[in-house]
Amino acid sequence: GMDLAPEMLDACRGKGFTDLTQHDLTARPYPFPTGSLDHAVCVGTLNFIRDLTPVFEETARILRDGGVFVFAVGDRDEDEPAELEVGPEHTMTDAPVTMYRHSGRQVEAWVTASGFTLLRTLAFAVPMDRAKTSSQPIRAYLVRKSATPRPDRQC
Repeated sequence: GMDLAPEMLDACRGKGFTDLTQHDLTARPYPFPTGSLDHAVCVGTLNFIRDLTPVFEETARILRDGGVFVFAVGDRDEDEPAELEVGPEHTMTDAPVTMYRHSGRQVEAWVTASGFTLLRTLAFAVPMDRAKTSSQPIRAYLVRKSATPRPDRQC
């Protein structure tokens, strides 16, 4: 597991996870060797990152050919703003938080540019407060890293 917040890593340790690394998803390179992982999962994090280019490029680097990447983003239509301010009543803090929603076209561009193939998407809603008076549209994606062309292969 990898997270920027020590508190989240502590929560994971409390659930029995031990192979944990503190690292910022927007900082390159990720602390994993190229082609070293079969799967990557990113949920509840990408909503805080405007430009997902580094995430897709680094995830493509660390996954083996055929590896699977599952992630979820705040979903939006093309004509909706990407930036969303979430008020203190929903963050349970004293301050608002800026979140970013990504359109299907944006995500598909990152997927393709990073050498992934889109396998499936699933739209759902996440409640923004305990009373479930408002919700945020989310879309989960399942993508596969395409095989890297080798120079010895003939087309």
